[in-house]
Formats: sequence, structure tokens, C-alpha cells
Amino acid sequence: MSSHHHMGRTAPNGEIEHTTFLSEHIGALYLNDEYSDVVVSVDGHRFHGHKVILAARSDYFRALLFGGLRESKQDEIELKGTNLPAFKALWKYIYTGHMSLAHQKEEVILETLGLAHQYGFVDLEASISDYLRQVLQILNVCMIYDAARLYQLPGLTKVCCSFMDKNAQEIIHHESFLQLSPTGLKDLIQRDSFYAPEVEIFCAVVDWVRNNQSESIDNSSVYSSQDGSDDSIENIVLSEAASAVLSAVRLPLMSLLELLTVVRPTNLIPADTILDAIASRNQGRDTELRYRGCLMPEENMAHPSHGTQVLQGGMRSALLDGDSKNYDMERGYTRHAINEEGDEGILIKLGTEAILNHFKMLLWDKDVRSYQYYIEVSMDQKDWVRVIDHTRYFCRSWQFLYFEPRVIRYIRIVGTNNTVNKVFHVVSFEAMYTNTQFTLEKGLIVPKHNVATVEKSASVIEGVSRSRNTLLNGDTSNYDWDSGYTCHQLGSGSILVQLGQPYMLDSMRLLLWDCDDRSYGFYVEVAVNPWEWEVVVDKSRESCRSWVTLHFERRPVVFIRIVGTHNTANEVFHCVHFETPAQTDDSRQQHTESSGIKYVNLRGGTNRSREIQPPSSVPPETASEAGETQNQDRKSSNSGNGAGTVTQTLRASTARAADFAGLGAVGGVGAGVALGAEAFDVLDDGGAPARPKRLNQNPDNPDRGGSSGGAGNVL
Repeated sequence: MSSHHHMGRTAPNGEIEHTTFLSEHIGALYLNDEYSDVVVSVDGHRFHGHKVILAARSDYFRALLFGGLRESKQDEIELKGTNLPAFKALWKYIYTGHMSLAHQKEEVILETLGLAHQYGFVDLEASISDYLRQVLQILNVCMIYDAARLYQLPGLTKVCCSFMDKNAQEIIHHESFLQLSPTGLKDLIQRDSFYAPEVEIFCAVVDWVRNNQSESIDNSSVYSSQDGSDDSIENIVLSEAASAVLSAVRLPLMSLLELLTVVRPTNLIPADTILDAIASRNQGRDTELRYRGCLMPEENMAHPSHGTQVLQGGMRSALLDGDSKNYDMERGYTRHAINEEGDEGILIKLGTEAILNHFKMLLWDKDVRSYQYYIEVSMDQKDWVRVIDHTRYFCRSWQFLYFEPRVIRYIRIVGTNNTVNKVFHVVSFEAMYTNTQFTLEKGLIVPKHNVATVEKSASVIEGVSRSRNTLLNGDTSNYDWDSGYTCHQLGSGSILVQLGQPYMLDSMRLLLWDCDDRSYGFYVEVAVNPWEWEVVVDKSRESCRSWVTLHFERRPVVFIRIVGTHNTANEVFHCVHFETPAQTDDSRQQHTESSGIKYVNLRGGTNRSREIQPPSSVPPETASEAGETQNQDRKSSNSGNGAGTVTQTLRASTARAADFAGLGAVGGVGAGVALGAEAFDVLDDGGAPARPKRLNQNPDNPDRGGSSGGAGNVL
């Protein structure tokens, strides 16, 4: 075949691109018997084709025409049981790569999808699936759903299920519901998220059974009418498939009246099965029933727009307003008195039964107080299930809570401890179903990503630094002789980190200050409260430097205390970065210092140094000198600003919280955990920081320290 097209000139870069012309030339062979060497017959219609083109486009045709089968020796091949309009569209696609779906009937599109699946046109199959997702409607979703299941298209099947979940009541009343396949229908109504009244689902299934009585009745079950009424089905013969579909209906979710007046007269359900449903409803735990619920992934169901309301708690309007920024000691939170008789916590009623697996809650955090609490859920306010139990763990600020998916109508949040007073405060609360993958162990999250970050509510509450959370800001490059690290005096104090909530952890990683060739010794303790510590890693007799990855037996962790034991250069332990669990991706396995500093290659285990310039100042010998050095270098430029201002702000904040809570001076766990600048010292330009204080008070044991302040003060 010759071309009369003018090809044009060669591109300046020497590349010639004529794929458009190639496509046009091959497309010209469509329905053209010129050079044809095979005829494909479908329903009496003959399609002239070219074996090499068919084989190049489809593995099916390659095997059929060149695989040594009988058809490979025939000049004409008949494809039986193939829809003619669908095959015409496919045949044109084979030669042109083009197919128009907008003006085709849905039945033809589904037949074409079947041919694409049968003949191995994977790209076409994916494109048709994408189109069908866009045109889903009540009137076609059942048909598309069955086709997606038949051709094993999980993506399209999932989209159809999600659409039907959201429109369940309309779906069961549409005539297309009666055309569902038995297995498709059973799988659909077995979903917890197929949310419609159970009695309506049952009635729709009864209509489906009546509409499909002409199907095979092999291995059938026979029930006879008991009352002979006109609306009953006498001498009913149920196929095995129909029986399986009926078994998926959740009879215990129906009321006694519905079971007796709707289910029993149909004679489709044995009397014993009805009695079992009544017993399950009346005698079993409500939480054991398989409820249906609304499923709206990543949508906050605890919002007034969904009809959610707060039934119990003080200052109720603040909890669900979505404002997690504007709150202080006087406003912006919902509260309840801890351990006060008659106070049952904060009670939330969702606007509808919803499938949830995630709560996001902001505890009041204008100081560094901690709370303990639990969260229960229920469907009837009588039978409660505790899905979150943090009564043994200190928690602060944002809580990211996960649990196994379940249908929920009521949520009760109960505080059991506040380290400052006897009131539990929640600023914001969200409830949703999330597709985020998570792992739980003993009810706690086993995180994959670093949770020792400010975004995850972690905080450094003991240590010395120019900025409070330098240790957790993720910056592993910008540090030098007098900034970018957190430290403590050897033999005095420690570096103490509090996570926002308990996690199941088994690793952590530190970046020790390494701007010269010094090495450190240290050990690490962990705890879930400030008075029960356990050593998990002991490096006190080793020489450690730069990046150090630590592993230990998995356990619940809230507090991490890093205690330096020696430094080959001076009497201060310095840590630049801390993370848990350890993030060991390749981009962070080796640490490269800036110009003039030694290069450390942890993988090779050797240190390779370049010629370096001596530092402009001597490294701090004590935690005090770390502040004094900066003061000398910048004496003229720092007049009460920077870190000094941070220190003053923290101390002022702590003083205000203490005065408001009736504590007087900072002390006890109420102030011991709400440390402010009293336990965490910021390096200011005025000189050495005060010696860090330790957390070791037990609010449950008066001899070891106790909470100060009463419930009369809300913060």
C-alpha cells in the first residue's frame, strides 16, 4: 500500500515521528478485504481480517491463529455466542484503536466489556470500566455490578458496591434489583454498609424470589402455606440459590411485630428460624447483633450537618463546631467533671447509624497537662463496648485513635484523670471511617511512621535547647556548635519526650551531635506514666556517635527518657534528632555534614575526614556554657528576643495555669506534667538554664505526689 501523504521535513533534532500516519494506514484496512487472509464469522456476518494484525493486538487471536490450533489452518473462523453489535465495535477498535461509547446502549457496552475481557484487551477493558464508573445511575448499577463481578473487575465492583451502599433504599425498590444474579444479590445484602431497614430488604428479597421462581429447583427446599391466605406462597419450591439469598437477611434486626406480621406470612422462613431471631434479639447482647450502618469513607460523621448532637457535657456547642484553633481557658471546649457522681462523661449521638473505625480528638493543650480517658460506643445506650482505653496512659493534645470497624450510634467519652485538676476537657471531636491502613496490638497503634513529631502531639518536656521542640522538628542538617540540638548535664537530669498518646513501639533512632569526632554513652528508659520506668536500651558502656538505631521488645510507650552517661569531649550530652519508630529509609541512613566537618559513613563503619577549619568557638563544656557561648557571639543583637522570649512566655503560661487551677506554686503531677519552663529549659541569652526537674509523681499515691486543684476550676 502506498501513501499519498506529504511526510514533511525531518525534525531539527533528527527524530521523525509519523505514528499518526501509521495508525491511519492500518485503520484503512478495517473492513477492507485487500490483503485479507482470514474471515471471522459472527452471527452470519463475515469480517475480513489480517492475521498478523489480529495476533499483534490480542493474545487470544495470537493463540487462535498461530498457536497450532485447528483454526490456524482455516481461512474462515466462526465465533459462536458472540454479540454482533459489540463485536462490530471491537473489530473497529482492533484496527483503529478508537471506540465511541457515549451513544451506545449500556447492554452493548457491557457486551463489549465482556469481549474485551475474553479476548485479552486489557487497556480497552480498563477504559470501559472507567467510563462505566462515570455513568453509574440507579437504573444501571445492578447490571454493571453483575458484569463487573462476572469479569472479575475488583475496581469496578468496589465502585458499584459503594454506590449501592449510599443509595440502598432506592436500589431495593428499583426493578433492576430483581435482575441481580443470586450470588451478586447475596454478596450485596451481606455487606454491613448496605444500609436500609431490614424489613425493606426482606421484602425486596421476597420480590426477587418470586420473580426468579423459573430458575432451576435442583436441591430445592419446600415450604407449605400454613394459613392459605392469598398473599402467601403455597407449596413454595426454593432453589438452593434462593435459600442462600434469604439466609443473608438479618432477621434479628427486625422488631417482633415485623417478624410476626411481615416475615411469617410469606412462609419463606421456617418457624424455628423466626423463633431463633426473636431469642437473639431479646436474650443476646445488643452489641453482638450484626447491625447495618452508613459508610462514608473519610467523612466526619460527628458533625451537625449529619444530624449529630452532644447530649451530655458542659458547654456542648463547642465540641462539634469544627473550630480547633480558637480556644482558651474560658471557651472553646466541652467538659465534664472527673469521677463525680452522676456525671457520665460527654455523650454524642450520631445522626445515623454509621460504620466507623477512627476518632480524632483534641484535648485542651494550652499547657502541657496530660489526661487519661476511655471511649465507649453503643447502639441503644444500654449495651456499651469500650473501643479506646487510655485509662493507664498519659495523653495530650491531638489523639489519633483507631479501632476495628463497627456500626455506632452513640459515643461516650469519659475522662478518668487530669494532671492539673478534676475536669476533663475536649476541644474538638471527629468520627469517621478511614481507608488508612493501620495495625493494632492490645488496642494500641503499631505505627510505621515517626510519631515523635509536633504534628502528632509529641513534646520535649525536659532538656535544654534554644527552641523547645528542636529535637522533634525533623531537621537533621542545620545544627552547629551552639544550636540545633537538645542537651543535659551529665549526672544531672535527662532529655524527656512525651508522645501525644500511647503507641506500641519496638525501635527508635537518635542523631547524636557529631560536628567533631566525640562519642557518647547513654541509656534509654520508657514509661506509660511518669513514675514507672523501664530501661529498654543501655549504651552506657559503648561509644556511640552520629546516627544510632535502637531496637527493643515491643511495648506500650508514652514517655521516653534519654540519659547521657559520658561524652569524650565534655560533660554535656547532646542529641540533635529523635524519632520513633526508627525510619530507616536509604535517604537517611547516612549523614553528611556541611563543609569543614567530618563525614560519617555508618554503613561502612569507618570515618573519613577532610581537612577542616578549626571552629570559631570552643564547643560548650557544660549545659550552662551552651547558652553563654551564644550570648557572647550575639550579645549585641539579642536584647530579650528569640529564645529568651520563649522562656518568658512558657513561664508566664505555666504561672497563669497554676494560678487559675488554684495550685499556687508549680508542684505535684498537676504541674509536674504540666511542666512549662519549670522542667524544660530553653537556652536564653541571659546565661545558664536552671537544672531540669524530673517527672516521678504518682497522682494515685499521695505519698509520691498528687494532683492539685479541684473540679471547681475548669482548667
